[in-house]
Amino acid sequence: MKKLVERIRAEGRNLGRGILKVDGFINHQLDPKLTMGMGEAFARRFAAAGVIGVTKIVTAEVSGIAPALATSVVLDVPMIYARKTRPITMASGVYSAQAPSHTKGGVVELIVSPEYLLPSDRVLLIDDFLASGKTIAALADLIAQCGSTLCGIGCIIEKSFEGGRERLASLDAPIVTLAIVESMEGDEIVVRDPENEA
Repeated sequence: MKKLVERIRAEGRNLGRGILKVDGFINHQLDPKLTMGMGEAFARRFAAAGVIGVTKIVTAEVSGIAPALATSVVLDVPMIYARKTRPITMASGVYSAQAPSHTKGGVVELIVSPEYLLPSDRVLLIDDFLASGKTIAALADLIAQCGSTLCGIGCIIEKSFEGGRERLASLDAPIVTLAIVESMEGDEIVVRDPENEA
């Protein structure tokens, strides 16, 4: 994803405390063509990793929805986003897991209805960032609670210096990231495209 890496280099800002501001094209305002390109890249790279038979895409509300939807369009499967608050329309007996919020501070509860994530489902987990890995781990826990099979984990941006990939190694699922940020010091953001290095 050369275009993604170029946008991070041009527009990304280090806000300190490990926070990378990319809300001009990912977390607040979206670039539709770039977003659809992410979905195509995830589909292509998971296929290359031997991931087949995916039946659902799972993400967390809110920032993971755009890349997850793009991936679900390409794979032609439904997408589920874990809610942070339970609406009155959601069935009882929900699955839930807690995850820290890096940008908001504190802990959020992630909720999934048993109506939509089934034991027979083969799931791709798609999110915006892989940093500490704690949110991804919480989503993986939700998938496990549902009895579904986690087939792969995809994130737009991996901050490799936060150790999330290592934390998720026990999940035994391929991890695909579209851009890897190796360091953020002052105004310098060192980012690379892992696919073009393969």
